[in-house]
Amino acid sequence: MEVTGSLIPRVAAGRSRVEDRQVLNGMVYKIRAEIFWRDLPERYGPWKTVYTCFRRYAFGGVFVRGLQKIQTQADAADDIDWLLQIDSTIVRVHQHTESTGRKKGAHE
Repeated sequence: MEVTGSLIPRVAAGRSRVEDRQVLNGMVYKIRAEIFWRDLPERYGPWKTVYTCFRRYAFGGVFVRGLQKIQTQADAADDIDWLLQIDSTIVRVHQHTESTGRKKGAHE
């Protein structure tokens, strides 16, 4: 499946940037490797650039819009199977169990 149109916003002003794909790969690597931002390998660009873009995209809703666009295109091409599962597990507490943590008769 190919996604048409850019999902990543372009910044018009500022100094020369690291490639978007390089930055996105850095974000994915950081999450999958479970490392600190400062430990990000140099091949993804400066760690602070990747971190700043990640925060900007997260707070700006870029990831949510991207996922929605990919899901819409996959659904239109009938490439996605919408299977829903509902968990109806109920856990009841025994009637003699105290959940307050207080001793009997102690009131505040």
